[in-house]
Amino acid sequence: MPYISRPRLLLGAALLALSLGACACAQVALAEAPATPASEAGVTADFQRDRQSILAMAGDYKVTFDFIETVSFDADYVVMPPKISGAQEVVRVIEDRGDFISLQHILVATHGGETFPIKHWRQDWQFEPARVLVFIGGNAWEWRDLSAAERQGQWSQTVYQVDDAPRYGAVAAWTYELGAPTWAPGHEWRPLPRRDMITRDDYHTINAVNRHVITPLGWVHEQDNDKVVLSSGAPELLAREVGVNTYERNGDFPVEVALDYWEDTADFWAEIRDEWEKVINENNRFGLILQGETEALYNPLLELAGNVAEGKTPLAEAAAKGRAIVRAHVTFELAPLTERVAATPELGGT
Repeated sequence: MPYISRPRLLLGAALLALSLGACACAQVALAEAPATPASEAGVTADFQRDRQSILAMAGDYKVTFDFIETVSFDADYVVMPPKISGAQEVVRVIEDRGDFISLQHILVATHGGETFPIKHWRQDWQFEPARVLVFIGGNAWEWRDLSAAERQGQWSQTVYQVDDAPRYGAVAAWTYELGAPTWAPGHEWRPLPRRDMITRDDYHTINAVNRHVITPLGWVHEQDNDKVVLSSGAPELLAREVGVNTYERNGDFPVEVALDYWEDTADFWAEIRDEWEKVINENNRFGLILQGETEALYNPLLELAGNVAEGKTPLAEAAAKGRAIVRAHVTFELAPLTERVAATPELGGT
């Protein structure tokens, strides 16, 4: 099926609908979680249990995104109305090396009577990492080294956006109190979410706690979000928000739309991930020249992926162009934080 011959406006409209809450979802139907590899000699039962918890997030889902601002810390700021949206999402394991697991999310969207895939976010899990990639504000990231004590028994999660650029990372241990498998790190900064990036510019980062909890019907991503202003030198709290993203197993939608897309484009996206990995490992700090998750970066990559899927562009040619696009948006020369956040943001775009 054609993936990018449809107008870009269609993709933008679907992403806007997802951000603002206008996506219909199917009814619940349980789907099986993927099987996990056999235990390896010398691997602890705790490690295997953690792996099962991470792998349990793969599957086919009805997703609801529910965010509500709860309190203002600025006398002139009035909390925003709740934002509730939904989606149909396929999550698949695209790499499993035992102590490293990568989960790719792909949306199946319907807009204007047409059903099509949208490559979504990715989450990478690393057991006992030597360091973790964290967001430092102003569209920049840095590596944070971990001591032996800080990483013992811990898993890092690093989240990547549609174009495979990083978003945020954190490290914590999986816990199982009261029978609820839970991964809950401390507060870490992360970029503005699309739901705010495309509509507002009154704060600059989220100081977030992101909890992943496995449930009988799937899993839930709970967020405690501090919306923080960085332009005045010292960080200032603007408002607090609670977020609950619920993933409920559901195979009653055209899952094959997502699977076909990934089969046709996986090799291209592997090339893009490889280029980002090189960028991320080249320097202890790096940034993007544009603020937010922008069309200028993700649209050309999505178009190249579509051209590969349709046979319009050979993989090698598309990969070379995609790698160049990534490099064109990266900088290793970072201005001070207040200067970076003062730069005019290019809103997420739709």
